[in-house]
Amino acid sequence: MPRTGDSMRGLAVFIADIRNCKSREQEKKRINKELANIRSKFKGDKQLDGYQKKKYVCKLLFIFLLGNDVDFGHMEAVDLLASNKYTEKQIGYLFISVMMHHSNDLYKLVIQAIKNDLSSKDPVHICLALTCIANIGTPEMAEEIGDEVPKILTSPDTLHGVKKCAALCLLRLFELKSDKFIHAELSSRLIALLSDQHLGVVTSACSLIQALVTANTVEYKGCVSLAVSRLSRIVSSTDLKDYMYYFIAAPWLSVKLLRLLQSYGQPTDSAVYERLKESLETILNRATDPPKSKKIQHTNAKNAVLFEAINLIIHYDSDAALMVRSCNLLGGFLNSKETNLRYLALESLTKLAVSDFSRKAVMKHQETVVQALKNERDLSVRQRAVDLLYAMCDRDQAEEIVGELLAYLEKADYSIREELVLKIAILAEKFAQDYKWYVDVVLNLIRIAGDYIADEVWYRVTQIVINRDDIQAYAAKTVFEALQAPTCHENMVKVGAYILGEFGNLIAGDERSGPIVQFKLLHSMFHLCSNQTKYILLSTYIKLINLFPEIKGDIEEVLGNDNQLRNSDAEIQQRAMEYTKLSQIASSDLLATVLEEMPQFTERESSLLAKLKKKSNTLVKERDDGDNTSLQNGSSPVEVERGLPSRPPPPEVNLVELNVELSSAPVDVGGSSLLDLESPSGTAEIPEPALESGTPQDSPVLNNYSAPPAAVAAAPPAPAAEPSLLDMFGGAPPATDPTKVQVVTGLIECNEAAQPNFKAFICSRNNGILFENEIIQIGVKSEFTGFEGKLQVFYGNKSPLPLQGFNTTLFISPKDQPSLRLEGQKVTLLISAGAQIPQTIKATAVAAFGETPLLQISFSAAGTAHTMVLRLPLLVNKFCKGTGMGAQDFFMRWKNLNLPAQECQKVFKASRPMDNDLVKGKVQGFGFQVLEGVDPKPDNLVGAGIIVCEGSQVGCLLRLEPSKPAQMYRMTVRSSREGVPELLVNLLSQDL
Repeated sequence: MPRTGDSMRGLAVFIADIRNCKSREQEKKRINKELANIRSKFKGDKQLDGYQKKKYVCKLLFIFLLGNDVDFGHMEAVDLLASNKYTEKQIGYLFISVMMHHSNDLYKLVIQAIKNDLSSKDPVHICLALTCIANIGTPEMAEEIGDEVPKILTSPDTLHGVKKCAALCLLRLFELKSDKFIHAELSSRLIALLSDQHLGVVTSACSLIQALVTANTVEYKGCVSLAVSRLSRIVSSTDLKDYMYYFIAAPWLSVKLLRLLQSYGQPTDSAVYERLKESLETILNRATDPPKSKKIQHTNAKNAVLFEAINLIIHYDSDAALMVRSCNLLGGFLNSKETNLRYLALESLTKLAVSDFSRKAVMKHQETVVQALKNERDLSVRQRAVDLLYAMCDRDQAEEIVGELLAYLEKADYSIREELVLKIAILAEKFAQDYKWYVDVVLNLIRIAGDYIADEVWYRVTQIVINRDDIQAYAAKTVFEALQAPTCHENMVKVGAYILGEFGNLIAGDERSGPIVQFKLLHSMFHLCSNQTKYILLSTYIKLINLFPEIKGDIEEVLGNDNQLRNSDAEIQQRAMEYTKLSQIASSDLLATVLEEMPQFTERESSLLAKLKKKSNTLVKERDDGDNTSLQNGSSPVEVERGLPSRPPPPEVNLVELNVELSSAPVDVGGSSLLDLESPSGTAEIPEPALESGTPQDSPVLNNYSAPPAAVAAAPPAPAAEPSLLDMFGGAPPATDPTKVQVVTGLIECNEAAQPNFKAFICSRNNGILFENEIIQIGVKSEFTGFEGKLQVFYGNKSPLPLQGFNTTLFISPKDQPSLRLEGQKVTLLISAGAQIPQTIKATAVAAFGETPLLQISFSAAGTAHTMVLRLPLLVNKFCKGTGMGAQDFFMRWKNLNLPAQECQKVFKASRPMDNDLVKGKVQGFGFQVLEGVDPKPDNLVGAGIIVCEGSQVGCLLRLEPSKPAQMYRMTVRSSREGVPELLVNLLSQDL
């Protein structure tokens, strides 16, 4: 048998025998024979040399890859790792990578063999070991070998090929154990690799640094200038001249460098930014040059660099000229014959559409995008066209764009119809100038794609109709006509029943839509509907009795029919029985009180937005239009948030990222009547009165309209002279809970240790997690405008059991009680397992205040009472807005504020790295505008801001003097209001 060469004739013969087998049984027999032979060789002959071990290990590997179990040969493979021959060591590593699990007893021997190879002087052995680590690396291996790989990577004696392997191996180890590779010494050496002259090394280093940046952005900030310098040299063809890929210099490295730069904001160094801008302009210019090759590889490489450059321009969102040029280039791709180019162009234009700099340039391509929507064959491209139209829509183009989307909806692919319906509904609501048009759009949606209408869509239209008196008659007339169509979708019946039950009297003057006509039209569809819709129809019938007493007999006949009273569905049976009893016993005045028109809904955000975020992964970040108007009386405009991560299902739900869903927020409609019904925006909490015997204790006496909207309004207590509705069934009236959260003026102890990350809310955050343990997660999302703030606090139940007796109380310090006004809605008493509920808290800054309000939460879980007191991120600087001024203005105001009580100065130790950009960001996040070039010392930082209070404004000036050798700051704040400087100094110093 030959001892030289790599032919391994025995392996070739075995593979040929397997291929020549005529059946599975014959193959299995041959494999078993070979396994027995190999086992005997390993056990019997102790004098096997490296070649024979390699041959038999290869046979075992081949047998394993055929799908057979192999439970021996691991020790022989480990022995091969100690060989000095490349082919034997290679087969050993291959066997281990494919067949050995990290729980194997021999794994420690493998780690030791890898260590030996890493310390070898043979670069081939080092590369084999690094490749093995990258393929089968584990946290244990990262701990044992993690220190060796960076040494190899940063050593000046290491060959380029080995460095490339080491960089990719370190990337794998970082993914396994990230905290082991984050320290200052390593970061500076890794950043230096971006200057390496070997293409493979710098490309691998880019991938590694981009991953490390996600874990420690500040530590690797030095990579920005090096990346810009390298990109500039590549673009100008002065670097890597030897590597031209179809006339494009190092395209994949250029893409990686551009992607790395997107991990940071725009460079603050003007020289670096100018060099980067010049490179971006060169890339855009070359996009219009005639192609140097007709090969598709040339086009792909050129466009890869171009699109990544455009992504960087979009990321910076600061240079109007570059963004407009990008729009124009992308517009040219919309008519390309390449489907991928059209797709990418639409996707990039969607991102550009949200910027004020490029929005008008994107709008120029509206007609082309509409044609793509109509004529494009590829579904994914049509979907991107829908996204772009959705992003570019504004008040002027709303009717045209919504019309085009409605036309497309009729022939749209079924897989995207539900998402398309949501987008049309959001645009119609957001940009409606005439709400009659909005009603028409939603009814058209139901007519065209009724099966794809989410409940949130028709909940929303009923809510808006209730809140706008000017469209109620039109909505009733339009929905009545829609119900007369030969085919009518069930969702249309729901909307029609709800609106006619509330406002049918507004169209009853016409004989063609008289009371009995409305009733018969609705009842003609009763037998065709699902039980959920029947619930709504039955509640509509009792409402019609109140609106039109003259048809009471017809309705009572239907309610008292055996089809309802003896229905197999208990809900239908109960509604029919109770509504019949109500219409017969209650006086007309009591009936009118109980069944009065629904009150207007309170301000709340649209649940369509959260629904859309679940359905689409291509949402666009909402631009701040500035021209939005209220969609409801007393309510704010819909804030269409595009581009946020989709919400995961509970209980692992990130509460901070969510908008309030209408279905999750209980609505108190202002009464304790037994006819409190669920509203389009949530479930009204129904108290449980004492019931007569035989009535199920867990059911309300008069159940709700249905799980969706209410058609029966809550009623105040009836006068004493009138027979109470409760008297009919027995029992005392239930006590009513206040709708507002209790606000207490007083002091209470707060557990600071429970909120270790609270400092992050001072400067850099408005959203985040306030508190979390194994039972509950409490998050907050806040926004501040002028002297008003709005906080959405989210309570999420992480436990498998419900949280009962849930209650919250707000505490304000006595000295701050005149300066801060709080109000909020009361939360429900029960949070189901895995559910989350929101609570809105509104704050008004009457004057500058010092202490943060406290939030006390109490509940019981599994019979154990829990109480916690948390600090709300409601700080005086949240009401501060930056203001600009020149050096002369600043120092004149500074000198005028010379009273002792108008100044506060503090010297303190830095709690984080004294990075100029980081400190500047903190000061800006605090609320001051940083004034450049004002202080004669360049390291000093000065800022100005105005605290906006109700009826007054407080001017504030800041001067921050760092001492990097001593790692100390001296902060001085002056203000026109006494006491304010001390408040601001104490707050800002906590986060520096």
